[in-house]
Amino acid sequence: MSTLVKPHGGGDLKPLLLEGDALAAEQARAAGLTKINVSSREAGDIIMMGIGGFTPLDGFMTHADWEGVCDGMKMASGLFWPIPITLSTDEVAANGISEGDDIALADSESGEILATMTVTEKYGIDKKHECMMVYKTTDDEHPGVKMVMDQGDVNLAGPIKVLSQGGFPEQYGEQFMTPAETRAEYDKRGWSTIAAFQTRNPMHRSHEYLAKIAVEICDGVMVHSLLGKLKPGDIPADVRSEAIQVLIDNYFVKNTVIQAGYPLDMRYAGPREALLHALFRQNYGCSHLIVGRDHAGVGDYYGPFDAHHIFDEIPSDALETEPLKIDWTFWCNKCGGMGSMKTCPHEAGDRVLLSGTKVRKMLSEGEDLPATFSRPEVAKVLQAYYATLTEKVEIKMSGHSAK
Repeated sequence: MSTLVKPHGGGDLKPLLLEGDALAAEQARAAGLTKINVSSREAGDIIMMGIGGFTPLDGFMTHADWEGVCDGMKMASGLFWPIPITLSTDEVAANGISEGDDIALADSESGEILATMTVTEKYGIDKKHECMMVYKTTDDEHPGVKMVMDQGDVNLAGPIKVLSQGGFPEQYGEQFMTPAETRAEYDKRGWSTIAAFQTRNPMHRSHEYLAKIAVEICDGVMVHSLLGKLKPGDIPADVRSEAIQVLIDNYFVKNTVIQAGYPLDMRYAGPREALLHALFRQNYGCSHLIVGRDHAGVGDYYGPFDAHHIFDEIPSDALETEPLKIDWTFWCNKCGGMGSMKTCPHEAGDRVLLSGTKVRKMLSEGEDLPATFSRPEVAKVLQAYYATLTEKVEIKMSGHSAK
């Protein structure tokens, strides 16, 4: 009998991915349906529903769901949900679809049909309202706001049947784990309490410290990397995964950490995205989510600990997965090690504040990462990647000068 947290909604996992004869039959049927192209973000949402990561959703949200999620973080059914999961298209395409129609949802980049959908509703939304409620801003410079403002003007709601995992298993192999697979792995290891560590960056010393705090409290940690789209300048998933693995292999006790990945794009919604991260980690079997400074933030749109506070604002029964709130962490020269605002008594001048942004800047400028920033094995992986970028720039520049 598993001792893990229940999937969101209290029932069983609800993966929407078809298999076997049902999959083959639906793929054949999909070829003859009206095709709607979906964005990268929507494709990630489809795949997440396919593997059960968005349990108990059965498809894209209705207008009542959208409104309830924006304004009160709950769907029309009363189910807690912090960010709208919606599908949009343009008015021309929407005019060719009637409620009750079945359509095929195709990846706009690869053309692959990812799912079929029975359209139960067509509706328009106030995009700025969604942005203000979810992102706390309507500034087009915010990448999440831009995503919403650029989407089509008509939303389509309805249940979906998922036909593909979008190439993630082929590209990432064992790292791409479904919620059923992570749960089985925890049971095999005898873990009942697991902390998820959310990351879109390689792990520097602060991240390592956060994970080790969690290891002291829980049976294990799942380092859960985002495998979907990032913003320009972020380190690609394969490089990040290699850097994380050398850290796990060299600096963690065996059988305390596993690495996995999930298929979503970042929304950069700060506090609301922290809640979504906790919700789907519950589906992955995690009892806790590590929430540090500026979780899922971007720029200066959110306070450093807004993602801590939002967990205190939701109903106590909204989620089973709990936040593991950890203060600002840093290397302290006087302590001679990592610390936080709660554990280190020294002055700001003694502290080396770390951030993924700072690490990327130093690497892009060819600087060595000090041991207070990054473990040498991790730095070596990242420096090798940035050296290839420098070579590409030099080749490009020499090509221009030859013309």
